[in-house]
Amino acid sequence: MRHWHILGLAVLLTFSQNVSRLNAQSGSEQDVIVLDATAARHPFAHFWESMFGSGRAVLSLRDSYRHDLRAVKEITGFAYVRFHGIFNDEVGVYDEDSQGRPLYNFSYIDQIYDGLLANGVRPFVEISFMPNKLAANHILHPFWYKPNVSPPKDWNRWDELVAAFTRHLVDRYGIEEVAQWYFEVWNEPNLDFWAGQPKQETYWELYDHSARAIKAISLRLRVGGPATAQAAWVDAFIRHCSEKNVPMDFVSSHVYANDTAQDVFGSQEDIPRNRMVCRAVDKVHKQIRTSSTPTLPLIWSEFNASYKNETEVTDAVYMGPWLADTIRQCDGLVDSMSYWTFSDVFEEQGVVKTPFYGGYGLVAADGIPKPAFNAFKLLHNLGEERIDLYSDSALLTRRENGSLVLAVWNYAPPEQPGSPRKITLHLKGTNAKLALISRLDRDHGDFHSAYEKMGAPRYPSQTQIKELRQAAELPPPEARQIKNAEVTLTLPGHGLAVIELK
Repeated sequence: MRHWHILGLAVLLTFSQNVSRLNAQSGSEQDVIVLDATAARHPFAHFWESMFGSGRAVLSLRDSYRHDLRAVKEITGFAYVRFHGIFNDEVGVYDEDSQGRPLYNFSYIDQIYDGLLANGVRPFVEISFMPNKLAANHILHPFWYKPNVSPPKDWNRWDELVAAFTRHLVDRYGIEEVAQWYFEVWNEPNLDFWAGQPKQETYWELYDHSARAIKAISLRLRVGGPATAQAAWVDAFIRHCSEKNVPMDFVSSHVYANDTAQDVFGSQEDIPRNRMVCRAVDKVHKQIRTSSTPTLPLIWSEFNASYKNETEVTDAVYMGPWLADTIRQCDGLVDSMSYWTFSDVFEEQGVVKTPFYGGYGLVAADGIPKPAFNAFKLLHNLGEERIDLYSDSALLTRRENGSLVLAVWNYAPPEQPGSPRKITLHLKGTNAKLALISRLDRDHGDFHSAYEKMGAPRYPSQTQIKELRQAAELPPPEARQIKNAEVTLTLPGHGLAVIELK
């Protein structure tokens, strides 16, 4: 047991040196954050921007999709993209002749993957959904494009399709390339994306067949699952694969910030929107660490602040503080996270009816960047090492060249405007003289004011589109002299600032 006088001294020192957290909890309008460049640090991989989700496979053939992909690649350098439906009938991979014998056609698959690779992005291959002629039943998901979510009518034919598909990829791109891809079996089988009954046992069957068919082509290929919603099944999945000796190179799952505690944890808690994602990631992280395969990589293959179309969330500057806070909390718990999605070239609910409808993407229709796009752009500037910082609203990092980069934000729930927050940064262990402050808020990097002034047109003209793109651009950083080792700034509600100290 610790001695009480030591504990008391530690509390006193913490209080005197870290006013910021206490002020934040008390609702004070002014905070002090101490930035100590000599504090302990650890590697800080940019796990939040290594992969993105997108609309289904066939949409990747569109010029608008590839335009948005290039735009997001430029600001994040992301390496992988994940989408549904590579086996959908519209991709044309599976058919049967008049005698019922399988026919394969990889023409569109080649165009899809060629397009990704030509733009410097590799596939995170989601094996889905069921070709209609291979399906045991005609069970269509309610998405606008109606994917078939039935198990196969013949497991041997499913095995042959997965093997033929995988073999074709290796033949076309080479094993050295395809060994750098990932193969994930299905999407959210615990929900209505999988019609097998009982769900879990029949998904195990699907996974076992698929994983073995992929590994039969090359043991170097990486396969995993269960790609569940709401952080479900991972512990059971690991046990199943371990007990049955089924290949498993990584585990994956999903959660959204507005999922309920009942669905994710089986509890009645009221978990705030800015806490849910990393609470769920931590749950799965612990399941892996206490399993028979404690070093298994965790890939969070879908996350966002909302699974609904909420304009006040995914279209709004709210996404800046939400994303920054999610990065702060999830650091060290996950190998990679895939934001759903990079673009509003997306048709799960049908054809886009208005440019800004709360879509998941970073880029709206007509190539208009949203505030979330600018949040990723700013946070990309964080360094490769994270320095310990006693604050729940800031991240301090160091780049390879030794410069310090800080993210600081003023979080409030999306239904609340939030109050302005005055923040004084007190620097220790650095001789930095200049702060370059880049901001994202209602007045910086947000198209909303311009859109409202033009009357919120449903179909903006070409001139209006140009104006909206310009309004969405981030202004140059503000240069501020650091005096007496301090710099003070004010953040509005839902404001994010990324500050380079030089």
